[in-house]
Amino acid sequence: MPADINLWPLIGVLIIIAGFALRFNPMLVVIVTAIGTAFAAGFPVDKVLAAIGTGFVKTRNLPLIILLPLAVIGLLERHGLRQHAQNWISSIKSATAGRLLIVYLAARQLTAAIGLTSLGGHPQMVRPLLAPMAEGATESRYGKLSAKVREKLRAMSAATDNVGLFFGEDIFVAFGAIVLMTTFLKEAGIDVEPIHVALWGIPTASCAFAIHAFRLYRLDKALEREIAEENKNSQGEQA
Repeated sequence: MPADINLWPLIGVLIIIAGFALRFNPMLVVIVTAIGTAFAAGFPVDKVLAAIGTGFVKTRNLPLIILLPLAVIGLLERHGLRQHAQNWISSIKSATAGRLLIVYLAARQLTAAIGLTSLGGHPQMVRPLLAPMAEGATESRYGKLSAKVREKLRAMSAATDNVGLFFGEDIFVAFGAIVLMTTFLKEAGIDVEPIHVALWGIPTASCAFAIHAFRLYRLDKALEREIAEENKNSQGEQA
C-alpha cells in the first residue's frame, strides 16, 4: 500500500457504528462523524465550518417539507382518521389483514417502480392508515385484540411498506443507487446503461413480492391460531 494514503478519515465509519450501537441521537452522531472525518482528513477549521454552513443554507427549507406533512397528519389523526380507517375496513367482510397488506404491497411496489416513492411511508401511510386498517380487519373477525397481536400487525404493516419501497424503487431508472452503480461501473471500464440495470431489478422485485406475499398469506392463519390460543388460555384462567 502506498505510504501517502491517509486511512484516518475512515474513523468516521467507527464513529457511526459506535454511535448507533450505543443508541445516541442519530443527528448528533452524524454531525460528530462529519466533523471527525474532516479533521482526520486534515481539513482546516474554517473549511469545515464553511462546508457545514453551506450545507445548512442549501437545506434550510427541508424541515418545512418534513414537518408540514406531519402536522397535517397529526391534525387528521386528532379528528379520527385512524378510527374512520378501522370502521371502513371493518365494513368489508372479506377483508383480512393478510389480503389488505398484499394489496398494499403490490401498490407500493408499483408506485415506487415509477418513482412515486413519497406516496407511502411510515409517518404518512403506515401509522395513520395501514396499521389501523389491518387491526380493524382482524378485530372485525376475532373481536378485541391483545396488545401482542396489535404490535405484530403494526410490525408487519411497517415491514410491508419497507419491502415494497426497497425492491420497487430499484426498478426506477432514475433511482440514485442505479445512477451510482452505472457511474462506478463506467469508471471501472464497464459500459452499462441505467435502463439495463433497472430491468435486471425486475426479477429481484418479483421474487421479493412473491416471498413477502406468501408470508402475508400465512399471517391470517398464524393470527387465527394465536388468537384462539389466547382465548383458550384466558378461558382456562377464568375457570
